[in-house]
Amino acid sequence: MNLEYFIAKRLITAKDYKSSISAPIIKIAISAIAIGIIMMLVSVATGIGLQQKIRDKISAFNGQVIISNFDNNNSEVTLVPISKKQDFYPNFKSVPEVTHIQAIATKAGIIRTSTAFEGIIFKGVGADYDWSNIKEYLVQGDLPDFTKSLNEEVVISRFLADRLNLKLGDSFNTFFIKEEQGKMPNSRRFKIVGIFSSGFQDFDATFIIGDIRHIQRINKWEPDQIGAFEVFVKDFTKIKQTGNQIYEQTPSGLDTKSIIEKYSYIFDWLQLFDFNIIVILGVMILVATINMVVTLLVLILERTQMIGILKSLGANNWTVRKIFLYNAFYLIMRGLFWGNLIGISILLIQQHFGVVHLNPENYYVNQAPVYLNWGYVIALNLLTIIICFLVLLIPSYIITKISPVKAIRFD
Repeated sequence: MNLEYFIAKRLITAKDYKSSISAPIIKIAISAIAIGIIMMLVSVATGIGLQQKIRDKISAFNGQVIISNFDNNNSEVTLVPISKKQDFYPNFKSVPEVTHIQAIATKAGIIRTSTAFEGIIFKGVGADYDWSNIKEYLVQGDLPDFTKSLNEEVVISRFLADRLNLKLGDSFNTFFIKEEQGKMPNSRRFKIVGIFSSGFQDFDATFIIGDIRHIQRINKWEPDQIGAFEVFVKDFTKIKQTGNQIYEQTPSGLDTKSIIEKYSYIFDWLQLFDFNIIVILGVMILVATINMVVTLLVLILERTQMIGILKSLGANNWTVRKIFLYNAFYLIMRGLFWGNLIGISILLIQQHFGVVHLNPENYYVNQAPVYLNWGYVIALNLLTIIICFLVLLIPSYIITKISPVKAIRFD
């Protein structure tokens, strides 16, 4: 029989345990651990969730690596075409990490309606375009079909549709400026078949998606000439290594750029969340351990006579310390139980109902995203248990300084 565990269990289940002097302090300690684990779970789940959601959103509309011409054009507009006849297209066999590659082209234009006008960038895509990446952002209508003949179907953002007073099924005129000076702009009439809302303001306020063959005709390109290639990879965490491999496997006349480089200001901002998460974890664990140290000291003080009696009966210091460590471990587990129950419930509610909303202009998402993974939930619990237990070894050392004679006479 485990004597230390038996005595600790009797102390916990004793009737006077809940009505003792230490009862309020015990409740505070349990509450501190519960609040700490709640804060840690929420901060990690929402921090990682926000990073992944923004990353996936940028990838969906831009690809993860962009292959294009070397030019001095810092805008989103394609000036110099490249040929689709590349060794890496349509299958990038030389880099196994690549899952898909698609051809696109972009051109600046102006949408003109009877009541408003708006500058836009027309993103032309073809039959190889993977619509599954942006399907989740479609709020109305359907996705166009560019696998057959040239058509006027486009997908427009809800932001642009509202600004231009357009709705699903409406048609509008778009004017594309020619590169040659003094020439009349090209006019195209498009029909809205789908409306999307990504919450990524940089894209929603600028782009519409249509058939790439319109850009090829306006620019007088050949059917095999496009603006750039968008590449998708298996593991985004290896984007830098994969990007370097793609660069090495492309001709010297082409440039490659990952979305981390293209949207460096966003990804630099996202990296700050890692630091914030670490700070929150450190503060919460510190608060929990301080409360547990105070609680353990109070428990020892309250049971000083018991300590003296056990020592007088032959119990060594480590045996008595283990009794109080078992007691403290029980309190830690109670705090973790309630903290996990409440914390995971909050995250599941947010995940399924989106109660907490965010301003997309500041956070690029409409609601706080949640990444709930049992791996980090278990890791956070184990981290809390290990740190608290190691720290509690220090105050439990005070037991070794207690004299049995003085302890028995202690009042």
